[in-house]
Amino acid sequence: MGRRLCKVDYRRVCERTSRRAAGRYVDVTAITPTPLGEGKTTTTMGLVQGFGKLNRRVTGAIRQPSGGPTFNIKGSAAGGGRSQCIPLTELSMGLTGDIDAITNAHNLCLVALTARMQHERNYDDARLARSKLRRLDIDPDQVQIKWALDFCAQSLRRITIGQGGKMDGFEMQSGFQISVSSELMAILAIARDLRDLRERIAKVIVAYDRNGAPVTTVDLEVDGAMAAWLVKAINPNLLQTIEGQPVFVHAGPFANIAIGQSSIIADILGTRLSEYHITESGFGADVGYEKFWNLKCRASGLTPDAVVIVATVRALKMHGGGPKVTPGVALDAVYREEDCGLVEQGCENLQAHMDIVRKSGIRPIVCINRFYTDTDAETDIVRRAAEANGGVVATANHWRQGGEGAIELAEAVISVCDEEKDFNYLYDLDSRLDERIETIAREIYGADGVHYSQRAWEKVRSLNEDPDSRNFGTCMVKTQLSLSHDPELKNRPVGWQLPIEDVLIFNGAGLIVPVAGNVSLMPGTASNPSFRKIDIDVETGNVTGLF
Repeated sequence: MGRRLCKVDYRRVCERTSRRAAGRYVDVTAITPTPLGEGKTTTTMGLVQGFGKLNRRVTGAIRQPSGGPTFNIKGSAAGGGRSQCIPLTELSMGLTGDIDAITNAHNLCLVALTARMQHERNYDDARLARSKLRRLDIDPDQVQIKWALDFCAQSLRRITIGQGGKMDGFEMQSGFQISVSSELMAILAIARDLRDLRERIAKVIVAYDRNGAPVTTVDLEVDGAMAAWLVKAINPNLLQTIEGQPVFVHAGPFANIAIGQSSIIADILGTRLSEYHITESGFGADVGYEKFWNLKCRASGLTPDAVVIVATVRALKMHGGGPKVTPGVALDAVYREEDCGLVEQGCENLQAHMDIVRKSGIRPIVCINRFYTDTDAETDIVRRAAEANGGVVATANHWRQGGEGAIELAEAVISVCDEEKDFNYLYDLDSRLDERIETIAREIYGADGVHYSQRAWEKVRSLNEDPDSRNFGTCMVKTQLSLSHDPELKNRPVGWQLPIEDVLIFNGAGLIVPVAGNVSLMPGTASNPSFRKIDIDVETGNVTGLF
């Protein structure tokens, strides 16, 4: 890997820095985005570069891009313009193999499960005993995980496996989920060390037997082999900004269907190595920051000194009633021309996200990520709205100017870091699950209440009666395209209830995962995906078309 990127031995760095005082800890989140994204990673890179221009010792931490969006619509999560994480090709196409390791460990678990189901069907108890197997009596209708693939493959959401003869596996309904939605990715994000990761893998519930008892990776005797796939993956990857500041890349994206945070290990290293460590949460404050605040900070013991909310005039116009933004389709002229009315109306969405950050006890910093089509009159409206709502505001031009364009933002972060904080969590861990879900729905999303499907309510009621579940975090699955569960409801919706359709249990990660609305763990590929533009230069071997 040489000079371009490397794996960092987290244990050696932790040993060498154990007595250092922690640096300032800064999270970057956003308003509700358009489907195109509003430049949150670009802003994270720009802010790191801005601190570099101020001669501050700084590190960043972002999540590894998934092959799904890289080859679909959004492209690589590397930033853009003059504020990128490099090298782009390696970052975008597998990096050092962490997601491949997650995929292989996850699928190995399914191999163990389906092979055991086949053998139990074909063998009597005596033959099972000779094979040193005990009968698990797995219920094929209660398998909790699907196969993993790191692409957006909607045709694999629901499949039938095991077709053929009795030696061709166990025939049943199955499917695929995108790799970064695997519980193993959540474990990688929140594990504090290799021992913690190994112990969490052993707690993963793969299925339930016909009596309703959980079947874990330990029951399948596959937990050790799964951990073996992740020995190298637990070490963060070290890359850099275009301007040379160090950036850790670790764990995966998709805060709408996963925890969506860069790893705790990367953040611990960053806070020990720098004066300012900038980390990134997925999507808006309702999705990514809420999980950073109530899940990641609880697990890491770190608390933020500042929180940046990325806002764009484009997204505010959409929330203000502008035309639909569709990936692959040219933007309507309203997004390229001045329309102060739409911007002003859309600022309700910005205010909602500021209110979310303020509930954690921190004064929000609003970064106006300025596009070249934005006018002074439009950005002034955003600034006035944010300041009227008690925020600190900075306009940033890092996409065009690199670190120079983010100096104002870096100075705003420094000022807020020096303020006194009253950081507190949204809910207590000893509260019932339904109380937590209700609190998140009302206080974060702005819902009037919660409605449960019968299946979801039965699980919630059972978990409420289980004292062990009180120690689990609540990791919501919800669309990132609205404060509500419905991606068509823009701005700051009122008069609605949050529908909980199902509840998943990530026993190893220590997470209960309520699923709000119609959200799939396997996204789909659009009609004009990015892979149509990606190719290679046959003379040099360089990859072209990535963005």
